[in-house]
Amino acid sequence: MKACFFDLDGTLADTRADLAATVNDTRKELGLEPKGQEEILSYVGRGAKYLLANSIPEKAEEKDKLFEIFMLHYGDHMLDSIELYPGVVETLEELKARGWKLGVNTAKPAFATHAIIEHYNLGRFFGNAVIAGGDSTEMKPSPIPLQDCSRRMGGHLLTPEDWMVGDNWTDIKCAANAGIKSAFCSFGFGILADSSPTVTITSFPDLLKYLL
Repeated sequence: MKACFFDLDGTLADTRADLAATVNDTRKELGLEPKGQEEILSYVGRGAKYLLANSIPEKAEEKDKLFEIFMLHYGDHMLDSIELYPGVVETLEELKARGWKLGVNTAKPAFATHAIIEHYNLGRFFGNAVIAGGDSTEMKPSPIPLQDCSRRMGGHLLTPEDWMVGDNWTDIKCAANAGIKSAFCSFGFGILADSSPTVTITSFPDLLKYLL
């Protein structure tokens, strides 16, 4: 049976407004001026600590304090403006009906990842096959999170027929490092950089053209 793994931010859900607002709430609490949403989002995809170190460089040495403040604010507001991208639920339902095993491989903190999955009742698609930031010994683009997620699918072993779907170069290189195919979500807010996806999709349902 084939498997497909999904990033969360910029792939399953549009989380831009809540992420940027939370960073700026954190900056405000520290007495700093806000930053533009586009700059903040350029740091998304490699975990919360990377995001904070780069979006709040003035206090980067106080990483534990930054993380604590950010988590408090994000816990209160992570569902304020979030929206699933069009066709996500319908596409996941179809992929499941086609016999695909589905999982989530994200650098987003575990508490937020599971809260969002629960909020949208997505657990019915993924079960235990969810790897969030901190669940693995390494972050994307390392293949380790994919390998860990795969094992949560009843011991599924990755094959070249499996897929990773994401909106950032970390997702695409993660797939390449794991020896599987990749779909780049151009509708997200990540960047492709120098990575080379198997396919590029302009909407989530486009996956159905490739995952047969």
